Amino acid sequence: MNKVVSFIKSLTWKQIVLSVIVFVCLVLWAGLTVFATVKKNGLLDQTAAKRWSEENNAAQISCFFTESTEIDKNRIRTFENDLDKVLLEASITAPNENARLWADAYSASGKITLSSGKTSLADATAVGIGGDFFLFHPVQLLYGSYFSGSDLMHDKVIVDEEAAWQLFGSNDVVGMEVRIGGIPHYIAGVIKREEGRFAEAAGLNKTVVYVSCETLEEFGVTEGIDSYEIVMPNPVKNFAYNSVKEKFGMDESRMWVVENSARFGLKGLFTVISEFGLRSMNNRAIRYPYWENVARGWEDVLAAVLILQILCLLIPSVILVAAVMAAWRRKQWTWKDVGHFLVDCKDRMAEKARGEKNKWKHF
Repeated sequence: MNKVVSFIKSLTWKQIVLSVIVFVCLVLWAGLTVFATVKKNGLLDQTAAKRWSEENNAAQISCFFTESTEIDKNRIRTFENDLDKVLLEASITAPNENARLWADAYSASGKITLSSGKTSLADATAVGIGGDFFLFHPVQLLYGSYFSGSDLMHDKVIVDEEAAWQLFGSNDVVGMEVRIGGIPHYIAGVIKREEGRFAEAAGLNKTVVYVSCETLEEFGVTEGIDSYEIVMPNPVKNFAYNSVKEKFGMDESRMWVVENSARFGLKGLFTVISEFGLRSMNNRAIRYPYWENVARGWEDVLAAVLILQILCLLIPSVILVAAVMAAWRRKQWTWKDVGHFLVDCKDRMAEKARGEKNKWKHF
């Protein structure tokens, strides 16, 4: 303790200030790192690949289409068949016969009207889903369960708390009937709406209901399927991304492809930084769904966090280099002295080893 106190007293004010700066920078870097890690892991819409494969050999790919691009279920089935061929040619097989190699989902945005016996919810924001939508978007359930776009019957609905209260005056309404276009549908689940500045700006500041794509197309208003998502094997870098892009066969003016599982890595965030100012310019007629708008907002935030992290490491590095250079200029030793010191250390260690060896010989 006395040595520590003596060492601190021997420091100049300049050395103390620089030491404090280094300490603060490292603490800030650690705090920013924890914040970024927690936030990345908390973006559940972007982490389907982690949930799909514990070996981290899968990728989540999202495709967003322009309003003029006509995507239907037949086009998606053709893509799925082509993808199976790609995986077969690459000798990629499921670990067992009951396991799936990939899972996908598609969705459409629109408006729909729901009515109960008491009241109606007119022109509610709706997401029409197909495939394993809730595998990619595990919204927080309060009551009930998810449904699949692949279900034989397309009569299930998921609503948020606000919609449940408007329709029934309660949020525990699983199994209750609502009518859409005069046709009975049933509440499968009630969810808690995502909160936060980005979520509200992305469209979650109002009621959102989830129905099948078939229900939305038949009884609602929609421009058709505007997004497609898949989680699939990614044995080598960009395999999944390139396979999806190639098999859909559309140019970039009609489709925007995102590798969700890599977008928040160093390379992805450096790309965001390099495109500063250009990201706001969109010459494609693409209307992003709310989850993609939220992800793009957090890309900007985490890119700024990365810049701060770099600065928090750069400042201590510069101070350390300057201190080493100053010590070098004030040095009272030569490289020859260093060599002698190292040789002496080696000799002392060898002598100590011989002493230990001789001590054991006496037993």
